Amino acid sequence: MSEQPAITTSKPRRAIQVSLERVRDTRYGSMFGVTEIFALGGAILVLLIVVISYLYFLVPARSNLETAKQDRTRLQTVLSSSKEVVQKGQTTEAAVTNIVQSLNEFESGRLFGGTQGRMDLYEEVNSLINKNALRNTSGPVYVTLEPTTKKQSTANGKSAGAKWQSVYPGIAISVTVEGQYANLRRFVRDIEASKLFLIINAVELERASDTDSPSSGEGGSARASLVSLRLEMATYFQRGTETTTESLPQ
Repeated sequence: MSEQPAITTSKPRRAIQVSLERVRDTRYGSMFGVTEIFALGGAILVLLIVVISYLYFLVPARSNLETAKQDRTRLQTVLSSSKEVVQKGQTTEAAVTNIVQSLNEFESGRLFGGTQGRMDLYEEVNSLINKNALRNTSGPVYVTLEPTTKKQSTANGKSAGAKWQSVYPGIAISVTVEGQYANLRRFVRDIEASKLFLIINAVELERASDTDSPSSGEGGSARASLVSLRLEMATYFQRGTETTTESLPQ
């Protein structure tokens, strides 16, 4: 009689445990059901699509964008350089035009023709010596200067008068005069202000020698105050004119 209640009590408890285990198994089993599996697969597919899109579309697009920016910078640099080259070309062309125009104006306005220039040169030198009361003690000596190129000037650098040669034909003049210092200064000033294109290349100034005058008395005193001046000059004529040695005074 005493064992029956124990058996009756254990059966409901066992039934409850079985029910709880079923509920637990149902919950765990239903978490990975067909719907959940499809949802998980769809999420994984979407993730794969996003990763593939990033790798195959976004990354190359960013790379192309950087390349395009670099190309734009390079093209802008080339464009800027091209503009500078064009501007420099225009500036150089204008500078060359100005130089050529200036040379033409100089040649036509300042230089004389060969024949007329030679005659004016002889008259001008003698006139300035007499005007300033100077005594001509040596020269004038005239040497023809033929127009030369750079190669010719290098080859003939040791010839007489070669250092005064230029692209223009001309004449080198060497003259020694003596007189009062003030007269010599006026003589040099008149040469620089001459209508002829005369260039003074070298100047030598020293006390005049007294070998031709008495060394005492009033004449010797006047002689001691004289100064000797030696000038190396050159003048040039328009291109296309000839200056021959035969035409120069001896």
